[in-house]
Amino acid sequence: MTTRIRVRTGIGQDSHRFLPPESSKPCVIAGLIFDDAPGFNANSDGDIVFHAICNAISSLTGILILGDIADDLCLKDGITDSEVYLAEAMKTLGKQEVSHVAVTIEAKKPKFKKRLLEMRQNIARVMQLDVSQVGITATSGEGLTDFGCGDGAQAFAIVTTEEHL
Repeated sequence: MTTRIRVRTGIGQDSHRFLPPESSKPCVIAGLIFDDAPGFNANSDGDIVFHAICNAISSLTGILILGDIADDLCLKDGITDSEVYLAEAMKTLGKQEVSHVAVTIEAKKPKFKKRLLEMRQNIARVMQLDVSQVGITATSGEGLTDFGCGDGAQAFAIVTTEEHL
């Protein structure tokens, strides 16, 4: 008997502008607080990494996480922690098992280099993956976009799943 595996790939993106520097809202990216940047102009914590992963999952399932499930949690229940949104997104995958997550971030600030492993570990924890299944890169974009000029940050995520048929 031959085992068949269906491999699928979803892509997601998210971006937010920074609040003014005097804002007290923390900058949350991949579930971690970065002290060297203001928070994001968003209803939730504005976590661009978790939001991009949620959007990638939505592209796999057809179930709208941001704009539907997350909005209900945020606006009706007051839940602004994007980790909760990602946990809810994971529940929508059904029999699909995540085999890899790749994330890339474009932002002039905050500085990511020293925290890339910590970010990978936190994404892996929330998604119940091994850290080897999570890749992350970051670039300033050399100032070619608003993100590279320091006005905000954006993230892209690719989620690969396998389903045994």
